[in-house]
Amino acid sequence: MAEVDQDAAARSTVEPKGGIDRFFQITERGSTFGTEIRGGLVTFVTMAYIVILNPIILTSGVDVEGNSLAFPAVSAVTALTAGVMTILFGIVSRLPFGFAAGLGINAFLAFSVVGHVTWPEAMAIVVINGVLIVILAATGLRRMIFDAVPVELKLAITVGIGLFIAFIGFVNSGFVTATGQGSPPVGLGSGGSVVTIPTLIFVLTLVITGILVAAKVKGGLLIGLVSGTVISVIVESIAHLGPRVGADGEVANAGGWGLTVPELGSAPFSLPDLSLVGAVSFDLSRVGIVSVVMLVFTLLFTNFFDAMGTMTGLSREAGLADDKGNFPRLKSALVVEGVGAIAGGMTSSSSNTVFIESGAGIGEGARTGFANLITGGMFLLAMFFTPLTQIVPTEVAAAALVIVGALMMAQIKNIDLTDFRVLLPVFLTVAVMPMTYSIANGIGAGFVAWVLVHAFSGRARTIHWLLWVVAAGFVVFFARGPLEALIAG
Repeated sequence: MAEVDQDAAARSTVEPKGGIDRFFQITERGSTFGTEIRGGLVTFVTMAYIVILNPIILTSGVDVEGNSLAFPAVSAVTALTAGVMTILFGIVSRLPFGFAAGLGINAFLAFSVVGHVTWPEAMAIVVINGVLIVILAATGLRRMIFDAVPVELKLAITVGIGLFIAFIGFVNSGFVTATGQGSPPVGLGSGGSVVTIPTLIFVLTLVITGILVAAKVKGGLLIGLVSGTVISVIVESIAHLGPRVGADGEVANAGGWGLTVPELGSAPFSLPDLSLVGAVSFDLSRVGIVSVVMLVFTLLFTNFFDAMGTMTGLSREAGLADDKGNFPRLKSALVVEGVGAIAGGMTSSSSNTVFIESGAGIGEGARTGFANLITGGMFLLAMFFTPLTQIVPTEVAAAALVIVGALMMAQIKNIDLTDFRVLLPVFLTVAVMPMTYSIANGIGAGFVAWVLVHAFSGRARTIHWLLWVVAAGFVVFFARGPLEALIAG
């Protein structure tokens, strides 16, 4: 890593090659146009699954009136919003962070919110959440909260996200599965063994990519992804494994592929269905003010801290953060992230936020917003070529996530863990993220633990007052279920 940083420092002394180079600071940050293009492509490849997964999640939710969203329409607006927001973020913040529908938020909408409201009303709640985030960012309050977080917790967030990314990869590949038992809750593959061909291809792709990255081969991640995809297409053409999940949502073929079957279709082109754009209703009278406040509160906390944690981790991985975890154009980045929530609500694609999978493109060398132009452009093309985005199987993309997770784990070396006041909050931050499948939960556990341990061990004066406020907010966040029931009763 030190050698890479030295090379970047040497290249940064070279004069920019034109206006675009100067605007995005490509040479200044030790990158090249070729590297940014590769990084942008890798980020898209690792994020492309959202064009399929987001519709799967959102169309699973039936609203209070018995209506559900159409899969093709959700897929189209998912790609549209991801493309526009990724490009906008790249131009405004000039950082290589891709945007798309946040997984935790879309699940919350599909399985919790629409039980009380219609889909247009649910998306209005997402828009309100986004407006609040923009206000917090524009007034500087979000930055103040960001600055109040101790460096150790920011580093722990990076490490926790690394484990979270890796865990997502292991689960998506079928390498780690739920046992259906109380203990152990998860296990290796099926019955303790790796038995399916897609999971074996994940392992093979992981090994190939790992060797390429270890050997410092240029484009190692991209080569690994392409290699795994080619192998998958060949295997599927011979073995005809098919999908693992049937049309009814139940597992029909245990040996099949996850979200994507790697096969070349006969009709790669289709016109996008954008009928969901603007399908929002702000008439929330059916649920009442208390329920609206609780729903917005939950969305706000999830959106707010998931994004903060993700951007912190990605900026450190890109070498763009300072010793305090701050990175260039932080305020602009936070404002645009709020706009992503508004855009996601207005297009019914769910709140759009920074994606941790952007770490794959950063691992490939992306350092500027120019990479976002590539990633965003690919998403916009994906609206018309949705069948092509389905070629890369989840199992192959998962291998890249595990590699990136391993790279992000390296930040643990920068945390002094000799003081238990630091060790416990850091441990909880890192452990809770993958265990609860939520970045926000991990950050919340770390914040609350930091405040309590320091306050009751003689270090109360070292705690920033905003950290007290945020920790108290997280206590409410963790207890929102009982509190809402109590208020409603």
